[in-house]
Amino acid sequence: MKFLYSKIFIKQLFISVVIFALIVLISIIFLFFYTGQTNYIKVPDLYGLNISEAERLLNEKKLNFEVSDSIFYDPEILPNTIVSQTPLMDKEVKKNRKIYLTINPSDFSNVIFPDIIQLTKRSAVSQINALDLELGNIEYVDNIGKDVVLEVKFNDTIIYSGQLVPKKSKIDLVLGNGKK
Repeated sequence: MKFLYSKIFIKQLFISVVIFALIVLISIIFLFFYTGQTNYIKVPDLYGLNISEAERLLNEKKLNFEVSDSIFYDPEILPNTIVSQTPLMDKEVKKNRKIYLTINPSDFSNVIFPDIIQLTKRSAVSQINALDLELGNIEYVDNIGKDVVLEVKFNDTIIYSGQLVPKKSKIDLVLGNGKK
């Protein structure tokens, strides 16, 4: 027990703690520079650019990218343009970081039109909305079934269940008005 309180032991303990602290400090400094913690690149704003423009811009900044098609077509935005990116613009990243891009697809995907004849307007509208279609004009004709779907039209042509219709299409309904 006396040895733990001797000057030699305390001196050796102090020297070993200082050497350990220096090794840890040197390791941290080495790793800081070795891992490139001082070299950051700001991510550019890629929204609205097409893929070739984005590729050129990212190559200049020494960044990589990966494209994922979006399943949601937005007709307001040009096809094959970037609609989102991860990480977001102005974030600081290291060289060769991969930027994930989501693009607006080149066209609508098609959906199989369901059988909505003889359904109520409410049921038909919910099925149309569920398929990412839009409700167009509603026309009423004399028929005993009030608000019952009698015909379905797309581009002024009658369509039937099982036909392929592009998403976001406007679907017109012909409904009964409840009169004979």
